[in-house]
Amino acid sequence: MTRLLPPLLLTALLLAAWEMACRTLHVPAYFLPPPSAVAVAMVDRAPVLAASAVATFWMALQALIVAALLGGGLALIVSLSRPAERAVRPLAVALQVTPVVAIAPLVLIWTGLDHADRAVVALAAAVAFFPLFSGVLTGLKAADPDLERLFDLYRASPLQRLIRLRLPAALPFMLEGLRVASGLAVIGAVVAEFVSGSGATQGLAWRLLEAGNRLRTADMLAALALLMFMGLALNGLVSALERAVRRRTL
Repeated sequence: MTRLLPPLLLTALLLAAWEMACRTLHVPAYFLPPPSAVAVAMVDRAPVLAASAVATFWMALQALIVAALLGGGLALIVSLSRPAERAVRPLAVALQVTPVVAIAPLVLIWTGLDHADRAVVALAAAVAFFPLFSGVLTGLKAADPDLERLFDLYRASPLQRLIRLRLPAALPFMLEGLRVASGLAVIGAVVAEFVSGSGATQGLAWRLLEAGNRLRTADMLAALALLMFMGLALNGLVSALERAVRRRTL
């Protein structure tokens, strides 16, 4: 409670100031509705928003799992060979700096217009890929140099060195990369839904577009609030995983 109380108090103060400002200044509801109107919209459209939130959360979670498997697995492989790392790292950076909106039409064509959810998962995984790849690769190279020399002395094989030395040393970096990637997976899923131009996924991005076209600002803010909760939930899952792993390793 001592950790949750300060952010909860600050959030309550900001919401109260927002409510008072909207009512005192008579701000039009289509421009900026008060928090009370957003809460009413969230209750009125709860079934639709909840279904869309589940769809977006599921796609973001799938993207995070795919990014973890591909990014972590590729980092493990290239860490065994310096030439392989030098060859792969520029390609990983190139994928990271390529805008999602630029490759979304191609991915949508490749996955098929009838499978927009696959395109969203693939694009979100591409966004979340680099933090996991970079975090795991950096962690695998962060082992104690004295222990590295000890493994050299005993002529350990690359696989023994990886499993017994580098993976334990890389664990904090892996978890931090997973934490960053969890937020990027949600962002990537929403952006991918926007640029896919298809309502087949029926996620929160589609609800934002639908409400924006009808100037239903309260509905838009309700969907944004659910997106924030979703990001917090994914971050909480990663934090719980981190605590469980740390308890096992300590």
